[in-house]
Amino acid sequence: MTPIAQAPRRVAVTGLGLLTPLGLDTESTWDGLIEGRSGIAPITAFDASAFECPIAGELRGFDPAQHADPKLARRIDRSSVLAIAASKQAVQDAQLDLERQPPGSVGIVLGTGIGGAHLIVENQQVLDDRGPRRVSPFLPPNLLPDPAPGLVAIARGAGGPNLAGTAAGATGGAAVGEAAEMIRRGAADVIIAGGFEAPLKPIYYAGFQAMRALAVHDDPTQASRPFDGERNGFVISEGASVLILEELDHALARGARIYAEWEGAATASDAFDMAAAADDGRGIVRAMRWVLDGSGVATDEVDYLNAHGTGTPLNDRVETLAIRTVFGEDADRIAVSSTKSMLGHMMGAAGALEAAVAVLACDRQIAPPTINYRTRDPECDLDYVPNEARPMEVRRAMSTSVGLGGHNSVLLFGRWEGA
Repeated sequence: MTPIAQAPRRVAVTGLGLLTPLGLDTESTWDGLIEGRSGIAPITAFDASAFECPIAGELRGFDPAQHADPKLARRIDRSSVLAIAASKQAVQDAQLDLERQPPGSVGIVLGTGIGGAHLIVENQQVLDDRGPRRVSPFLPPNLLPDPAPGLVAIARGAGGPNLAGTAAGATGGAAVGEAAEMIRRGAADVIIAGGFEAPLKPIYYAGFQAMRALAVHDDPTQASRPFDGERNGFVISEGASVLILEELDHALARGARIYAEWEGAATASDAFDMAAAADDGRGIVRAMRWVLDGSGVATDEVDYLNAHGTGTPLNDRVETLAIRTVFGEDADRIAVSSTKSMLGHMMGAAGALEAAVAVLACDRQIAPPTINYRTRDPECDLDYVPNEARPMEVRRAMSTSVGLGGHNSVLLFGRWEGA
């Protein structure tokens, strides 16, 4: 194992792997975001005719057998296959030869909000229909949140720290932040980090519908409307996002391409309610302030913020208030967008996907839009980059995530300008 460092080390982002409703790789996802396209469409994963608004963000054309051994793919949950596929893509993007890394120097931190959603539902049906003897013996090791990091470690030969985490909608951001902190303190040189989720089963959809949390609209592409005055909920999506985080000197020594530099992370709890965000945004306010204070970055040095922005009336109002509370007069200068307007809510993968978007905003110097923004809400009064992407200087980009139970995570990335 890499010895614990005596001084904090710098962390670079050197690879990305994305599976989203807009595309099955980074470039197609990014192109869709910049073009302002929606990945939301009628559900095909199951018969959704009984539901009020049967739409979702599905991975169109994703074949598990193309990303994992077909025999293995049949035995593990769909969510784990997503994690395996996105991780492989990220490692390839980083041009990282893991076989040449010292044993124990490569770790994995992957999170999910639900875990083995497909296997749980499918085996419950088998139990009901055919009895306990027909339940799969592969269910126990695959129904929890942690199989995917183990499977990725096996596939990639990564013998360093291995961690699965869950923090509802803040999961992906928290996973990336924890991974970066591990590198900074010397626990690993490289970490495969991110989030994954495959929640498209009727029981989960029905639960969120019962909460009255889901968006309702005649046109699926216009259903997700973060910060808009007529917003009425979020859209469930599946997907995965994996980032390769690497100690900066390690990355430079091998001539790696650097997308951006990680500059800070924090998590905080509202300690308020299991479903509703605190009216004053206390948890996300604390997390944003801790990131800025810990990194020594001033509010006028952040140019872009990828907001959690689900499209629920309460969340968007509270998040707007929190941004104003932390950034003060600088809040009016920051470009704030919600890519959930195009991707829907990828649950445990959302924070990691939005971290990747923040990284790409630093790298490509452009802010993705918030689409479907038509009607101004007096309580949502920031610059939400309405409907069209904006080329702009992005010195630093922040990503914020909020989850049921009062979980909050915040990440900060800086434009890479060379050593």
